[in-house]
Amino acid sequence: MGTGRHRAPLSRRQRLSPIVAAGAVPLVLALVGSGTAHAEPDPAAGPSLMGQNIQATIEAAVHAAVHPAIGTDLPAPAGPSDPSAPWPAAVAPNVRPYEGRQIPHDTLSSLQWARPIPDKTYLAPVDVLHAPVRVAPVPPIAPPPGKLRFGDVQVDSPAWLNREQAIQINDGAASAEAGLATFLDSVGMERTRSDRVAGQTIGAAAIGAAAGAAFSSPFALIGAAAGGGLGLAIGLPFMPIGLAAAPIGAVYGAALMAVPLTAIGAGIGGALGAAHALSAPPRTVSN
Repeated sequence: MGTGRHRAPLSRRQRLSPIVAAGAVPLVLALVGSGTAHAEPDPAAGPSLMGQNIQATIEAAVHAAVHPAIGTDLPAPAGPSDPSAPWPAAVAPNVRPYEGRQIPHDTLSSLQWARPIPDKTYLAPVDVLHAPVRVAPVPPIAPPPGKLRFGDVQVDSPAWLNREQAIQINDGAASAEAGLATFLDSVGMERTRSDRVAGQTIGAAAIGAAAGAAFSSPFALIGAAAGGGLGLAIGLPFMPIGLAAAPIGAVYGAALMAVPLTAIGAGIGGALGAAHALSAPPRTVSN
């Protein structure tokens, strides 16, 4: 007797044939039922002729269902008739077009309600102040074209700074300045004086922050080295994911040294700027 070693294994097509044939049985039954339901009775046809017709219909349907699966592998997925055809148009929900004032491209600001830099030829004296009351919000001040503005301090926007980031920096500084000016208005300070105090406070705070950051740079390097080494030591048992602890520790160590000194510099600078603006002598409008 043969052991079956030389028997060719069933191909994929042969294995699929019984499955396809079994799946075609319901289809055949449906076709036969539909055909017999809608067929008109023929008085001349006998029972044997009707049985032959049903048998022929079943054999044709089974042959059509089985042979395409044997003749081919798996059918290729159907693709679009025209690859270059665009997607169907769809309306996106919750779309509200924004229409605002056209700010020049070289002006690094997105504050639509901003005002130009105020005239400094007149400065009112400091009157008697009172408790805060409700006042109209002070509009922010737009920066000059191509400039980063921090109150009275204006610097050229560096080439490596992205325009969107420059706009965010200017908007944040202008909003802080406007908020401080609004508070000074609420305690009874005149508009020119509150603009002067707010502008010099924000500008001097920016200078103090830059000085504090520069002063803290050596300590930040030491903190980064210490934090990176500590993070690496902690992450070694969890290699290789633990390697991520080294840069995290370095950033944390540098920030631990730089952030407090930068904040201290900003506070000192802001206090000096506010004191200088409050003590500035008033100026009258020249005739």
